[in-house]
Amino acid sequence: MKKLFLLVAGILATTSMHLAAQNDRIEQRVDSVLHLMTLQEKIGQLVLYTSDWDVTGPTMRKGYINDIKNGNCGNIFNAHSVNYVRKLQEIAVNDTRLHIPLLFGYDVIHGYKTIFPIPLGEAATWDLFQIQRSAHVAAEEAAAAGVNWTYAPMCDITVDPRWGRVMEGAGEDPYLGSKIAAARVHGFQGIHNDLADTSTILACVKHFAGYGAPIGGRDYNTVDMSERTFRDVYLPPYLAAIKAGAMSVMSAFNELNGVPCTENKWLLTDILRKEAGFKGFVVSDYNSVEELINHGVAADGKQAAEIAINAGLDMDMQSTLYQKYLKQLVEEGKVSEATIDDAVRRVLRVKFMLGLFDHPYLYCNNAREKRVIESPANMKAAYEEAQRSLVLLKNAHDVLPLTKGDKIAVIGQLAASSNDLLGAWRADGDTIGVPNLLDAMRKYNGRNNIIYAEGCEKEGYNRSGFPAAIAAAKKADKIVLVIGEDCDWTGEASSRANIKVPGVQTELLAKLTALHKPIVVVLMNGRPLDLSREDTLADAILETWYAGSRGAAAITSVLFGEYNPSGKLPITFPRCIGQVPLFYYEKNTGRPIYLPDPKYKSRYIDCPNTPLFPFGFGLSYTTFHFSGITLSSDRLYPNDSIQASVTVTNTGKREGEEVVQLYIHDLVADVTRPVKQLKGFQKIALQPGESKTVTFTIKPSMLAFYRLDMTYGTEPGKFDLFIGDSSNHVNQTSFTLEK
Repeated sequence: MKKLFLLVAGILATTSMHLAAQNDRIEQRVDSVLHLMTLQEKIGQLVLYTSDWDVTGPTMRKGYINDIKNGNCGNIFNAHSVNYVRKLQEIAVNDTRLHIPLLFGYDVIHGYKTIFPIPLGEAATWDLFQIQRSAHVAAEEAAAAGVNWTYAPMCDITVDPRWGRVMEGAGEDPYLGSKIAAARVHGFQGIHNDLADTSTILACVKHFAGYGAPIGGRDYNTVDMSERTFRDVYLPPYLAAIKAGAMSVMSAFNELNGVPCTENKWLLTDILRKEAGFKGFVVSDYNSVEELINHGVAADGKQAAEIAINAGLDMDMQSTLYQKYLKQLVEEGKVSEATIDDAVRRVLRVKFMLGLFDHPYLYCNNAREKRVIESPANMKAAYEEAQRSLVLLKNAHDVLPLTKGDKIAVIGQLAASSNDLLGAWRADGDTIGVPNLLDAMRKYNGRNNIIYAEGCEKEGYNRSGFPAAIAAAKKADKIVLVIGEDCDWTGEASSRANIKVPGVQTELLAKLTALHKPIVVVLMNGRPLDLSREDTLADAILETWYAGSRGAAAITSVLFGEYNPSGKLPITFPRCIGQVPLFYYEKNTGRPIYLPDPKYKSRYIDCPNTPLFPFGFGLSYTTFHFSGITLSSDRLYPNDSIQASVTVTNTGKREGEEVVQLYIHDLVADVTRPVKQLKGFQKIALQPGESKTVTFTIKPSMLAFYRLDMTYGTEPGKFDLFIGDSSNHVNQTSFTLEK
């Protein structure tokens, strides 16, 4: 054993020495290149322009090819496919003075060509292996198409479902969000962060910071919060992604407490570089340097460029202002050349890490592109993650699963849509070869056993299809109504003031319910919806998000019981819009809801405080029983740990998976603390009748928070500990943290 230990220690030491030597070599090469560059060439490395291949914002920069030739643009986004990328890279490598290769970025958010569930759906798996695998598949495909940089993961916490980009993140919880952020970075960059590996791409942590908390849920809007809330809730997932090795960060569109993030030195320099030790580069969001004028902090483009670069923003995406003004600003002494050098050094460092200087066409291999993209293995991974992302919200009278061979009425425009399955931000994904849910159900259950009627469109008020839908339903044993949002109703610039199911889809549900036949609602949506009406009408509700390239088959497998649903909500579903923002880790007030006083307490007079479906919730086709909690000790000492255990038993008749969730509540502290905080989870599989004991290790570090003086640490005292299957269905015990 001692020899084995020494061998492993030797290997780790050798690896560490190798990495250190490699990093030293990269720094030497960076300095060598920087020494050769003119000021204008340096500025070119801080410029990022879109190609004319795709558009992800409101403006286009023409003439980018000439900018590459002139050394005025060192980075390109929205260029993909091997032949196109190689064409642009050849210009940079062959036609510029120093032959510095381009960096190619693209919004590979939940898949490149093989599309996985939207990130909010991925988060519903509570399965870090699946999430890391999906990011790896996305990276492998994107790299095979010439891309070496993705604008993901989005690490923004949000508690407001009105915000359109809720679909792009991991939901409301900082602990779950941090775990998922790290998993996605490891998927994109590899667990060893070997960026020169052609199966990896550079990750980008976005949007730094607080972008998920806009006032009113309106995209790009003002964000205003205390530093305590920012550090306790919103900052952790960004830091987790950086700790996992991400080497690029994107600043956010919004202002934070009066200072736009694009020029927020406290964020970009003090927190990111000094506190977090970030060594990569920071890129602006699309055109956001120029938008500093709209914010009212810059009088013109020249001043916008000045305050952005001096705050620590290294790369200007699309606005042209760095290219236009940085040289003049240096000559005027408003920006030091040392500041420019530091920014360029960070960009060049990443290009060396990607292997682009040694092999500028490393990502340009036609054979690999053909072999990797949409491979059977990748499609299988997309199918498996889609299955695990589905959340069973209701199943009265065990209406689900459906029985193969039964006559099923399938109703709804979304049932026949392949496009909506892909969701927003689907990169190069398209509907070619993507079955819709109707086709998948016909294939599984037989065309003669599926009766389809559109019924109504997914938006609008045309009721002319109601009679045909009712006629179809009358011929069936059970009804599957597929309703929700158009996929373009979530994503960037897609905030909604009303989060009910659009149009007359719910009205059609009410008409069908009057037939007194079992009715299943299948939801397709990118945000929590107000389902209070649907919950009273439907027998079963299956949340499918936008499930990706193989989503239709995955949904079908769950509807018919081939796969037992195991998804859990990563975000709270409210009863009505008036409850928003609503989240499980709220704090007690001086007059909390549990007081016996019937009136003078924190409540609504026309709606319960509780959500319709809470964070962590999700049903199964089987049942699970949780034993009481066993603690190894009820006293936790500094530099020690205790174990909390619970036995989970599958008490039903089907194999199933359960997510065992650990929450903690600090009862008394110098500042108010949340009523619950997620601190751990484990996903387990159990056969019928099988039991497993799940154990969590509780360490003092898990109890730390920003105290009254804003130092980070613990305070001794009593803590409640909860273990259960959702945030509101738990067993409880307590322990004491000693001094």
